[in-house]
Amino acid sequence: MTEPTADGELLAHVLLPVAHEADARESARALSPYDPDRVTVLHVVEKGDGVPDKTPVEKSREVAAESYAAVRETFPDADDHTAYARDVVSAILEAADEVDASAVAYRPREGGRIVRFLSGDHSLKLVTRADRPVIALPTATDETDS
Repeated sequence: MTEPTADGELLAHVLLPVAHEADARESARALSPYDPDRVTVLHVVEKGDGVPDKTPVEKSREVAAESYAAVRETFPDADDHTAYARDVVSAILEAADEVDASAVAYRPREGGRIVRFLSGDHSLKLVTRADRPVIALPTATDETDS
């Protein structure tokens, strides 16, 4: 990975993980004011470990395609990347390496303490395990809380 510098390389190539079409659209809108040079949108298909997958493969591909299209409304030249993994955070970090992203930008997901506890708090894991900058984008509630 290229080390980011003060002259804007932090936003040279941003990896933008998204969950579904609405999330992709909102994430792209939240990233837009920062004007990254390049964007790769990532959709992680969660795989079961010895159990059936959460969604059928065709449905997962459809959700990914809709998500990519939604990001391209804001970033027409965005690249796309699909990962299949059980551990979403590890998949995001591996994808960042694979595409040589300068940073990972994401919108924190809604959820109370119990939801975060049960899900393992993906945000905390992403920030503490990353080997590159992780940018938490503002959410609609962040904007109204100010």
